[in-house]
Amino acid sequence: MSHPEPAGIDPRAPRFTAAGTAVLLLVAVVLGVGSADVAAWLLLTAICLVFGWSAVAGVRRNPLSVVFRTFVRPRLRPPTELEDPRPPTFAQGVGFAVTVVGVVLGALGVAAAVPIAAAAAFLAAFLNAVFGYCLGCQLYLLLVRARVIPRT
Repeated sequence: MSHPEPAGIDPRAPRFTAAGTAVLLLVAVVLGVGSADVAAWLLLTAICLVFGWSAVAGVRRNPLSVVFRTFVRPRLRPPTELEDPRPPTFAQGVGFAVTVVGVVLGALGVAAAVPIAAAAAFLAAFLNAVFGYCLGCQLYLLLVRARVIPRT
């Protein structure tokens, strides 16, 4: 019998996930600016798929979040409070939207779209990883306040 997951998530998990994602996105930017356009497109496609999976299945199922829960969190003190998973999940959807544009345009032959989309997503992931500032989460909160997204 499985136990239900807690209502919140460890707030350190999204930052850990953002750090790993930022590293991968930076590699995609470097590859896209260099001569490895196909490699950059493939990497951005993989990142895009993970963003999409996390947006649909929830941030708890993000592969890097699983790594955090399995290997990192057991070595840390328990969090003092838990975070609502809805804003980070929405942020994964924003990351998916940004990267899917780069993937689709890259597939259509617009090579510059891949490093540009990867750089935009990198900026957001970097801000979250280093400063704990989640652009997608802030957008979620703005949309909730504007009543575009329901509170429940």
